[in-house]
Amino acid sequence: MKDFAGKIAVITGGGTGMGRELARQLVAEGCNVAMCDVSAENMAETKRLCESEKLPQGLRITTHVADVSIEDQVERFRDQVAEQQATDKIHLLFNNAGIGGGGSMISNSREHWDKTFAVCWGGVYFNTRAFLPMLQKAAEGHIVNTSSVNGFWASIGPGLPHTAYSAAKFAVKGFTEALIGDLRLNAPHIKCSVVMPGHIGTAIVANTRKIQTGSEAGQLSPAELAAARQRLAAYGMDAAAMSDDEIQKLSAERARRFQDDAPTTAAAAAKVILDGVKAERWRILVGDDAHLLDRRVRANPESAYEPDFFASFAEESGWRVGKERP
Repeated sequence: MKDFAGKIAVITGGGTGMGRELARQLVAEGCNVAMCDVSAENMAETKRLCESEKLPQGLRITTHVADVSIEDQVERFRDQVAEQQATDKIHLLFNNAGIGGGGSMISNSREHWDKTFAVCWGGVYFNTRAFLPMLQKAAEGHIVNTSSVNGFWASIGPGLPHTAYSAAKFAVKGFTEALIGDLRLNAPHIKCSVVMPGHIGTAIVANTRKIQTGSEAGQLSPAELAAARQRLAAYGMDAAAMSDDEIQKLSAERARRFQDDAPTTAAAAAKVILDGVKAERWRILVGDDAHLLDRRVRANPESAYEPDFFASFAEESGWRVGKERP
């Protein structure tokens, strides 16, 4: 697929971050876009940004509220896309939606763990299942699944477990690799790619807290405050002397830094992804840190989870605890 003009793209998580930038860049190339997100307000802003430039006549941008971890909502999203885009086919499926949280099988609640896994893996599975018949009806198609560097390295450094997110992203990577042969045999006009970003400037930290806590402000719950104190103490900070309000402010500042101080912007990441689709690359690393980590893990996988591995990688890449992927 060398260009996107006149095509129809479906994007999950289109309200912010890479999803928003994928929508903007696809629309700029004359591609129709249908996006879903849990936030109608965020999608409205994405649509406004897409429409801020003069659009080709007849181009459609539609927004649909859906939680990708709930299959009934995904199927409703698909039916709305068919109706509002006036089509029985799509050409591009970007399974981009994701959240963090639920890092530990032991210290985090099962509810948070399961929600993270359900969004990051279940969302990819449900949407692929739902939209595959529409992709099969197109003359050409491409499925783009967002994994992560945590899809080949299940860590964000010592002292902070990351099991739910990493397990889901490993599943996304394995699923996409398995699809290569499946599609080649059963739907050869459809390609697929797995995207593995490093640290990208998105609102995933803030959005995760809103979804996991149910609070629009994304305030930490009492249990999360206790866990945050334990992490801060492990990093040598006197967390016992800090008030709950101070912990909340540190948490909010971390979310801000994650988005604003990232080495790769969401817009730059979207361009890398779309260039990779045009080049029919099945494996798309995003960011210098992703390329560096990939080389290091491949070179010495047995040491990948040792403290010295992370310390050396962090020194070379600029990663640090508190500024890593959520």
